Amino acid sequence: MIRTVESSSHVSAPVLAAYSYCESVTGQQARNFAYGIRLLPTPKRRAMSALYAFSRRVDDIGDGALASEVKQARLEDTRALLARVRARSVAEDDTDPVAVALSHTAERFPIPLGGLDELIDGVLMDVRGETYETWDDLKVYCRCVAGAIGRLSLGVFGTEPGARGAERAPEYADTLGLALQLTNILRDVREDAEGGRTYLPADDLAKFGCSAGFKGPQPPPDSDFAGLVHFEVRRARALFAEGYRLLPMLDRRSGACVAAMAGIYRRLLDRIEREPEAVLRGRVSLPGREKAYVAVRGLSGLDARHVSRRTVRRRA
Repeated sequence: MIRTVESSSHVSAPVLAAYSYCESVTGQQARNFAYGIRLLPTPKRRAMSALYAFSRRVDDIGDGALASEVKQARLEDTRALLARVRARSVAEDDTDPVAVALSHTAERFPIPLGGLDELIDGVLMDVRGETYETWDDLKVYCRCVAGAIGRLSLGVFGTEPGARGAERAPEYADTLGLALQLTNILRDVREDAEGGRTYLPADDLAKFGCSAGFKGPQPPPDSDFAGLVHFEVRRARALFAEGYRLLPMLDRRSGACVAAMAGIYRRLLDRIEREPEAVLRGRVSLPGREKAYVAVRGLSGLDARHVSRRTVRRRA
C-alpha cells in the first residue's frame, strides 16, 4: 500500500511563496493539468504543482532554441539540483522557488524522485534527436517522460487502505502516463514534425505509407493517414483501459483528479479519431465548458465506479 504523508503543521512563508510560484507556472502553462489538480486538497495540489514546475523546467530546456551541447549541460545542471533535493540540502530561503517547493514536497510525500531523473533522460533523447523504430522503442521514451510522472503523482495521491491489487498501482499509473503521452504525440504530430521531431514508430509509418512525414496540412501523397491515426488511437485506448484500473485504488478527490486529466485526453482522442486530418491543420483542443463537465464527472466518481464494475466482471 502506498500512503501519503500530509503534515498539518505550519508551512513557512518562504515555502508558501515557493508553492505559489509553482502554482502560477502550472496555471499559465498547463491548463489541462491545472484543471485536474484543482480537485485536490491543498497539500496535494501544491505538491503536484511543484512536480509540474520542475518538469516544465526540464521540458523547456529540451524545447528551447539553444545549441544541443548547451541543452545537455543545462539538463545536467538540473539533475544536480535534483540531487540537492534528494540530499535535503535545499534551504527554505534558497533563491530557486521550484527547488524549495520540490524539497518540501519530497519531505512530506513518498514520491520516487528517481522518476524526475527518468524525465531528464527522456528529454536528453529529444535533444539527441532520437527516433523510434518500433512501439517497444517508443515505450521506453514514453515511460521516461510520462510514465515516470504517473508514478511520481501516485506518490502524492497514495492508495486507499485495503485497496485490492494496490501493489500494481505504480504499474497502472505508469500505463496511464503512456496513454496520455501517445495522445499528445498524435495531437502534436505536425508541430513536432515542423520542429524536426518524429515520435511515431517508423514501422507504423511505413505500414500506412506515411514515412515521408508530416510537414503540411495534408497527409503524404498516397498514404493511409486515417488508418495510421486509427491504429494509434486503438493502442492509446487499450492503454487507457489498463491505466484506469488505478482509479478504484485512490481516494475520492485523487481519483477525481486523475479521472479529470485522463478524461480530457480521452475526449481529445475521440475528436482525433473522428477527424484524423485535423491534427495536421492545428492543435486539437477542448472548450472550457467540456473540461468542466469532465471534472464534474470525475468528482462524482462515475469513472471510478465504471472501472470498478468492469474489473469485478473480469474477475468473475
